[in-house]
Amino acid sequence: MTVQIIADSACDLPLSFYKENNVSLASLQVLLDGNTYEDLRTIQPKEVYDALREGKTATTSQVSPEDFLKLFTEIAQQDKQAVYIAFSSELSGTYQTAVMIRNQVKEEYPNLDLEVIDSKCASVGYGLVVYKAAHLANSGASKEAILKDVSFRAKHMEHLFTVDDLDYLARGGRVSKASAFVGGLLNIKPLLHVEEGKLIPIEKIRGKKKLLKRVIELMHERGVDIHTQTIGISHGDDEETALEWKQAIQDEFGTTNFVINTIGCAIGAHVGPGTMAVYFLNELPPRE
Repeated sequence: MTVQIIADSACDLPLSFYKENNVSLASLQVLLDGNTYEDLRTIQPKEVYDALREGKTATTSQVSPEDFLKLFTEIAQQDKQAVYIAFSSELSGTYQTAVMIRNQVKEEYPNLDLEVIDSKCASVGYGLVVYKAAHLANSGASKEAILKDVSFRAKHMEHLFTVDDLDYLARGGRVSKASAFVGGLLNIKPLLHVEEGKLIPIEKIRGKKKLLKRVIELMHERGVDIHTQTIGISHGDDEETALEWKQAIQDEFGTTNFVINTIGCAIGAHVGPGTMAVYFLNELPPRE
């Protein structure tokens, strides 16, 4: 029996990935211009970034309980084994809601065989965990093997990212409005990472060239065998810069495998256009 993988739209993989890899999609919600949309299904990232550039505000909310109820009930009725890999519980209530609904469905369907895992990851860092889980599932791996791999990758996934405009982080309370104003004037870019699922500032760097150089340095410090890994890159509607980062990493490490995608609506609404991020493992999974 093939294990059904479930992921939410905050993993920032394209819609085609879900269809091609038999992965079930749970969409976070986006509120824009008084309308509520399903991330990736009824609204695309480009629409959100264009709205933000026009000065509009987009807000987001977790996957609805109703969507989880429908999805998990179907899993139970079809007597499937399933693994839902969730967006970091430190950044969204989606994981907690999924656990609650899973327990609710299990009362009616005691046969429900569904594991809900907190990835503690975001965007394509989370996506890389899902990507490998889907490959394992489609290769016939057991649920136990998939859970083991998911836990390992989630624990060892590094996230390094920066935003182009500090105002977006200021709106979300990540930096003060005063520091956002000064940062914009001085071309200062914050460099952040994810630690135990939370966004943690590392340092502030002046200028894009120095920023990319520092990202490469941190990849050397934190990564292992970067040339053998699949490296994730996500961007806030700035494919040109994403390809520059890819080329720099390729030149430095000889890496050939990349997953590059736009940061989706659910995260993009909070980090804004021009955000850049890179993802890699700080330890490689043990060989079986």
